[in-house]
Amino acid sequence: MPLVDIELIEGVFDEDQKQRMIRDVTEAMVGVEGEAMRGVTWVRVHEIASGEWAIGGKPMTAKDVRAAPSEPA
Repeated sequence: MPLVDIELIEGVFDEDQKQRMIRDVTEAMVGVEGEAMRGVTWVRVHEIASGEWAIGGKPMTAKDVRAAPSEPA
């Protein structure tokens, strides 16, 4: 059974977005291995406190993430 962990900075995503992540990751696993994978796919969302996640030695906050320019899809 797959176990997928998603780590996020706390306060960046709302509850609906996190639920959508869980559904979409589950659907991705089903797309790879078939419908039998749905009931055995575990997805966990872990939120790291704002300021306790760093990139290049610089702590990132939820405010920093929201202010960052979005990359085009």
